[in-house]
Amino acid sequence: MSKYSIVLLFVLTFAMTSVSAQKVKYKDIYALLANKQYEQAEPFLRKYLKDNLDNPNAYLFMGLIFQDKAARMDVLKQTDEGRQVMDSAIMNFSKALGMIDEKQVRKNKEYYEAYNRRDLRTGEFGVKLSDIQFDIQKRVESLRERADRMKMIKYYFVLSDSMYQKAQGVYRQIQEKFPSSNKMYLRADESTVRMLTSLQNKFDSSMKAFDNYLSSSSNMGKTGYNHQLTLQEITDFKGQGGEQANFFEEDLKLWDYKSFAESVRQTLQKELFPIRENLISYDIEINKLRERLNTDSVSVRNDLTKLVSKLIFDQLKKYDESPLPIDVFAMKVADLEYRSSLMEHRRYKDSLNVHLQLKLVNEELHYLNKLDSTSGRLANQDIDTEATDYEHFITNTYSNTLVLKSYISALKEYAEREKRRKATELEQRQGMVNWLVDGADSIPLQNQITSKSFRSLFIQDERFVVGLQTKDTVNSKGFFYMITPSRKAAVKYFFPVEATSFKYKDASSAKALAHSDGDGQVYYLLFVSTKPTPTQKYKATIAKIYRSDGLAWSNNFEFAFVPESLSFAAETGELSVKSSNAETVVDKNGKLIR
Repeated sequence: MSKYSIVLLFVLTFAMTSVSAQKVKYKDIYALLANKQYEQAEPFLRKYLKDNLDNPNAYLFMGLIFQDKAARMDVLKQTDEGRQVMDSAIMNFSKALGMIDEKQVRKNKEYYEAYNRRDLRTGEFGVKLSDIQFDIQKRVESLRERADRMKMIKYYFVLSDSMYQKAQGVYRQIQEKFPSSNKMYLRADESTVRMLTSLQNKFDSSMKAFDNYLSSSSNMGKTGYNHQLTLQEITDFKGQGGEQANFFEEDLKLWDYKSFAESVRQTLQKELFPIRENLISYDIEINKLRERLNTDSVSVRNDLTKLVSKLIFDQLKKYDESPLPIDVFAMKVADLEYRSSLMEHRRYKDSLNVHLQLKLVNEELHYLNKLDSTSGRLANQDIDTEATDYEHFITNTYSNTLVLKSYISALKEYAEREKRRKATELEQRQGMVNWLVDGADSIPLQNQITSKSFRSLFIQDERFVVGLQTKDTVNSKGFFYMITPSRKAAVKYFFPVEATSFKYKDASSAKALAHSDGDGQVYYLLFVSTKPTPTQKYKATIAKIYRSDGLAWSNNFEFAFVPESLSFAAETGELSVKSSNAETVVDKNGKLIR
């Protein structure tokens, strides 16, 4: 500010505050106005206009003051105030335009020096009333246009902000409704889809309003704002998307609710909702197989294999590592597998093959264990809590959780009863495998199993068994039984053994070896006592048996060693009895050769 302006301000201020002072003179105020010291001149000009209503130049400058003030106001934060100031500017310009005329211009030419122009026709400088009027009209027009644009800018800005906040409100409702993104996918229904649609529509409205705001701002020119919008992807459903946005920040970062809503909605409609319908269809197919099994009494195991391939469980496991419906299906399938195995095994019910019967009961127990495991796992789960993820499935298949829990409990109890029954049957079947039955006698087929009447010493798996019959505590006999699948004795032979070494009390010291020809028609059986005599000999009995004709001979021997193996020479008919360092040979008639 110049020294002159400072002095002038002092004079004007003194004039306004002094009681005895004369009125403020316009020419003094004009000195500030001419230098565009509008802020300093405004209070004096206002005072002047209260007392002087006939000065169009004063109104013109008051309009310029208001126009200058409006240009410096924040278009977003001072919108209403700015439009009021522009209205004041228009009012003052309008008053000036209505009062100014040629006489006013000629009389006060010095106040209109800003309009001094060269006349192109005459070449002389001067002030034209038309130039002043045109300028005022243009200013009024510009102010009105700026006020309208300012109004639209603020309208679209506020609309964009409010619609974004509404979108954010919907997003927060979705956040509060579901504890996680996976739970959202599992529990979503049509109301969720409507919320997602509302979220997208509100966000779209916000973005359209923001585009209109940017467009209106560019039409207005300089606004003091240069907004740069960045849309942020929501990658953490519970941790992101809830932060409040400040639209006045030029580096504006907003959450991309549209992409989130579109992604979730498409996943629901293209993946989750079809999976739900597939779960129901899958349950229906299982129920049809159960009905067929019960009605036609046939196995449906092959159909189960085809059915399992119809549903891709991996899709559902993306959202739940242990889906309740899959556990329910596993239980129902295990139940059908067990019942199917019973149907398949009916045709073998009368089979005397103990190994077959043992195999069948083990197979049935295999499926029972699956049923017991799956039903037990379900029985221990909190079905009521898990049901919230699969309300659609449960409602359309079991009506409610009470029915489902009752069904699980019934299958679990059934599995437990059947396991007890099959465990008893398994024990019986295993016992039958380990014993050969001959009337009232039972011959053990495992070395670790002993009998009071029979002691098995050599067992050729599923072919024959050799041992001592010890019913008579004084005299023992050697026995030979062919092993049958039914464990019913068919081919058997008894023969005498060395009387002093194989009594009941000495049976634990007995050892047996056996050798047969390739056709299984001729058998050589050796019994030896591993307890040496006083002369360090080992008493033994060798018997030759024809499967078809029975005992050929049975002779007693004394060996200087404990035999470990037998070998037979077909060309000579000689039997070699060997240990690691000794050998004895017996001819085909049971005579010792060497």
